[in-house]
Amino acid sequence: MTNFYFRAVASDGQLRSGTIHAETERWVAQELRRQGLTPVFVGTEPKKSFELKLPGFSGAKRRDVLFFTQELSTLLNAGVPLDRALSITSELTERSSFRLLVQDILRVLKGGRSLADSLATHPDYFSDLYINMCRAGEASGSLAAVFERLSEFERTRDDLRGYIVSSMAYPCLLMLVGIGSILVLMNFVVPRFASVFEQSRIEMPLPTKMLLEGSKFLQSYGLILLIASIALTVGLYAYVRTRAGRLWWDSLRLRIPVLGDALRKAETARFARAMGTLVANSVPLVQSIAIAGATLSNRRISGSLEAVALGVKRGEGIAAPLRRAGQFPLLAAHLLSVGEETGRLDTMFVRMADIYDADTRTAIRRFTSLFEPLIILAMGLIVGVLILSIMLAIVSMNDVAV
Repeated sequence: MTNFYFRAVASDGQLRSGTIHAETERWVAQELRRQGLTPVFVGTEPKKSFELKLPGFSGAKRRDVLFFTQELSTLLNAGVPLDRALSITSELTERSSFRLLVQDILRVLKGGRSLADSLATHPDYFSDLYINMCRAGEASGSLAAVFERLSEFERTRDDLRGYIVSSMAYPCLLMLVGIGSILVLMNFVVPRFASVFEQSRIEMPLPTKMLLEGSKFLQSYGLILLIASIALTVGLYAYVRTRAGRLWWDSLRLRIPVLGDALRKAETARFARAMGTLVANSVPLVQSIAIAGATLSNRRISGSLEAVALGVKRGEGIAAPLRRAGQFPLLAAHLLSVGEETGRLDTMFVRMADIYDADTRTAIRRFTSLFEPLIILAMGLIVGVLILSIMLAIVSMNDVAV
């Protein structure tokens, strides 16, 4: 008897995982189906050793999966057999750790498992969406077409993520440089003037007094403030990692002016892209919602999909429950209503993803166009006030001397 790890989709669309003590994997799969669950993966505990070998893991993982998907799509569409395509892909892979992963997938495949089950042994790289797409492709004999859709999905998602990161990099860098400049002025420049002002024994203007007191406070309690800030950051990070904390943080981000709208549209685009890919490959709608919801990073939005799945199960379609959920833009529900009426829901999901990809880029541009001038203005005002306070004191000393 062996402990087998499993992941399965329940009838309500929720993903379940756990272990079952049994003799064979086939018996575990039959037992899961008897319980009303659809097996996604049954086998030994998924390996996580590759994650430890990759510094900067997340970014490297995405690039590796994108390369893997594009290469397999090209090779399979060229008529290359699957095992040979995997072998060629492992040779073309530059990162040694990912090459070992592809070779391990090929080893499991040659051991008699399906490609979907082989990919499922590495869940840190391949999502449930990816695995279920492969399973649908193997069942329908259209694996090459599935990898072509997956390649487009991964490329589009990676492009959008890269655009958001690159757009936010400059404003964040600008803010850090501004804060650093102010701290240098307060800790090193102002104290030099303070000794001169104190020796002159003249009545200093109020702005100068406030500046000097602020500088003394930073010098006396700066280390304590730094330690308190680090402790607060660590505590906040630990809280956000809890279920309640993550829900609070995700809700807070959606309420940020301009940026919250961009984040909501980005999540809508990601959900629509995943749904379009799954529905086009005949994955059941309730199961598609659960899998697509797992690809979302915002827990407030993904949590609302439970009610959407229940509405679909009650026969209400997807447009009406999505509108009631209140977490997606109103246009999304209208587009899906048209998709249901025309019987082209998969096409409408893809169209919706394209629309909100473009809207996300527009919203990010709008946010950065507002955020950058505000940072420059705020930092300019603060530095200007510092310089003005010093100049007022110098002018006061000159007036006394005259």
